Amino acid sequence: MGKFIIRRTLIMIPQLFLLSVLIFVLAKAMPGNAMTSVLANHPNIDQSSIHLQEKMLGLNDPIAVQYWHWLVGVFHGSLGVSFIQHIPVTQLIGDRLQNTLLLALCTLVVTYLIAIPLGIAGGRWENSPLDRVITGYTYVSYAMPVFVFAIFLLFIFSFWLDWFPVGGSIDPGVQQWTPAYFANLGYHLVLPTLAGAILSTSVKIQYLKSEIVDTKLKDFVNTARSKGVPERRIYTRHILRNSFLPIAAFLGYDITGMIGGSVFIETIFSYPGLGQLFVQSITQRDYAVVTALVMISGLAALIGTLLSDIILSLVDPRIHVE
Repeated sequence: MGKFIIRRTLIMIPQLFLLSVLIFVLAKAMPGNAMTSVLANHPNIDQSSIHLQEKMLGLNDPIAVQYWHWLVGVFHGSLGVSFIQHIPVTQLIGDRLQNTLLLALCTLVVTYLIAIPLGIAGGRWENSPLDRVITGYTYVSYAMPVFVFAIFLLFIFSFWLDWFPVGGSIDPGVQQWTPAYFANLGYHLVLPTLAGAILSTSVKIQYLKSEIVDTKLKDFVNTARSKGVPERRIYTRHILRNSFLPIAAFLGYDITGMIGGSVFIETIFSYPGLGQLFVQSITQRDYAVVTALVMISGLAALIGTLLSDIILSLVDPRIHVE
């Protein structure tokens, strides 16, 4: 296992390098720059001042020179400075990261709390009325765009019923680390969590159901039934244990995939996380922040692949990752 982790980690280095080059080139290929956004908001600014600021920020340097300066900064633990907010990118991301991690954790927990029972029920009572309801739910949730569902929840529960806030992560004036603070934090998380979790369950339900249906027909299950093993024990110790491999495979990707933040959910619910920051940085041409966020998402995807392989090897001893 140790050799496998080291080998995969070393492979990540050239992958991240190529990813950084591609991201940097694409970011610079976008029309305009950070000064374009400033000029759009303040059209009366003197053009000479804009050109001087572009020269000071190095925006007119060749792409190769800009990339080299950025790469040297990365090796020194710096991801650059936000052109718009004039603070280090690491600080800007750090302020938003905790909100995204909290939303990701809540979404992940709720997703599996919904998907696992429904997948088990659909597989155990196949073709029953309950299974048809579950199948209909998975079809609707799979076909529903996340931004449509998020707007629907926001309209019903925030604007119409006025049960939940329309945005933010905490109300102003709430004292930190008090019971009221954590209650208010959870209150703001309800709708974004449901919007992300409900639409993420369809694939997991179908995979788990399919695995249960296939496993029920295996020879070792028929052998257990012929020996008089109770049906409950057959499901818990034989069928379910062998049917959770797809769920284990998803877990690694889900853990890291949500770190990048949900762009649509955080934007619609005005939730101050990495997803909302990503959209704002693109509209403001803040390339330093955009590059850093995409690099973090790419690194998270690579780590997710590694975690999935490790989790699968731990769940199923027949799988060796060496």
